[in-house]
Amino acid sequence: MEKANIIAAWIAILVGFFAGVIPGLFFHDEEWMGGYSSWPRRLMRLGHVSFFGIAFVNLAFAFTVGHLNLTGDLVKMASVLFIVAQIAMPTICYGASLKKVLRNLFFIPVLSLIIGASAVLVAIFQGPKT
Repeated sequence: MEKANIIAAWIAILVGFFAGVIPGLFFHDEEWMGGYSSWPRRLMRLGHVSFFGIAFVNLAFAFTVGHLNLTGDLVKMASVLFIVAQIAMPTICYGASLKKVLRNLFFIPVLSLIIGASAVLVAIFQGPKT
């Protein structure tokens, strides 16, 4: 199960590297995409960093599950939710940079992360299933 999260994390890290290429070519231009503080540019930066930030959440999850030998439905649910967040957060960030109304979808990755982290904590306190 944690292998899926490790794969998702490394794919996101690789995509994050590629996603930084275009902004990296134009970051020196203060007016690119409407300027540094413009909505599109801020959301593009957030999308770019979310590839890495949530990848580290997925890696931390996989390490925790493996190290503590956690299993069960809560762990499976957390695994899926962290992968959903890994896909949804950068997708919604980039989408909202182009179409502001898509910002209303941020509840999807945010709730996925909150519920996933809560499930992991509960699983940790319950201990490994035998």
